[in-house]
Amino acid sequence: MSEEPLDDLDRTIIYCLQEDARKTSASGIAEKAGVSASTVRNRIRNLEEGGILTGYRPEVNYEAASYQLQTLIVCTAPIPDREALAQEALEVPGVVAVREVMTGTENVHVEAIGADSDDLSRIGRDLDELGLEVVDEDLIRNEYERAFHGFDVDEL
Repeated sequence: MSEEPLDDLDRTIIYCLQEDARKTSASGIAEKAGVSASTVRNRIRNLEEGGILTGYRPEVNYEAASYQLQTLIVCTAPIPDREALAQEALEVPGVVAVREVMTGTENVHVEAIGADSDDLSRIGRDLDELGLEVVDEDLIRNEYERAFHGFDVDEL
């Protein structure tokens, strides 16, 4: 993680990439920020090396890809084991995201994709075998995301 504080150019770069990394170019950001494209590319490299930009992933519409069952599985892990169990949960086939939550119970949220109910049952069993207690399962209907407003220097 970088020890340098983010400046307005860093925040502008992050905001633009969060909005749509695929359709955002260094030259486009440079024009918006009033700097050169090479400056933007250098800043992006620094943000990546500093562990602030950690990836560029496509958003997938699982339903359109014929995977009808996108599920949030709420689990409880013993606090000393929470981080290790969360990492292990990522290895379960069908699991696409795991979030550790700072609570005593219901402290691991697992997003999983299943082709059918048997697939989701298998994922639940696999999580249970790891040592996670499955507390709740919810089908996700839609998910909405946006860039963090704190990186939008035009709004600050």
